[in-house]
Amino acid sequence: MTIRAQITDEGSSKARNSIVELAGIALIADVSGALIWEEPGLLVVSDLHLEKGSSFAARGVLLPPYDTVATLGRLAAVVARYNPRMVIALGDSFHDRDAIGALQAGRDWIWISGNHDPALPKSLGGVVATEVAIGPIAFRHEPTGATGEIAGHLHPKARVATRGRAMERRCFASDGERAIMPAFGAYAGGLSIRDRAFAKIFPQVGFMAYLLGDNRLHAIAAARCC
Repeated sequence: MTIRAQITDEGSSKARNSIVELAGIALIADVSGALIWEEPGLLVVSDLHLEKGSSFAARGVLLPPYDTVATLGRLAAVVARYNPRMVIALGDSFHDRDAIGALQAGRDWIWISGNHDPALPKSLGGVVATEVAIGPIAFRHEPTGATGEIAGHLHPKARVATRGRAMERRCFASDGERAIMPAFGAYAGGLSIRDRAFAKIFPQVGFMAYLLGDNRLHAIAAARCC
């Protein structure tokens, strides 16, 4: 297992991040919930769930219809911070369709289809795929546990007791061979990394949770999480 949990201070203009090694590749786990692979200029997000509020409202479940604005605002900020050449969205990006525009200009954009959006329309722009492989890394929506995999779908979160109180946050989960990304969408829920679904993905107990803090990530051994 090769995990290098290095917190780096990038100055006041950028949040602090963790460097996560996956299959020998050093990736930046951003506090926003995005992953950045610097050499190919790649930014990865998962489970945007755009328009979830309006989609639920149409079915009689009332949620404030501001999730798309919040999610796209955070996405625009992280895209501006790293200016990637390519963006991959790992599935479950849409509940309804009308979103995204200027962010795609001047860069490649790949939509990975998910269980909530299995048939994405070509009018979205970019490329639609079920999965993509770049070098030793495979990007897909639902995790299989394969080596070199980056996936979403499970919406990992972790709960940690510290200084007499508990903190529960979305997180990256990785054992150095595979990684599951946190949901990026404002209204997306979470599944505890202690759930048996994660035990099926990580064959050893020594995987790490990278909790999204207010202005930094917190690298915590999964065994320490509640």
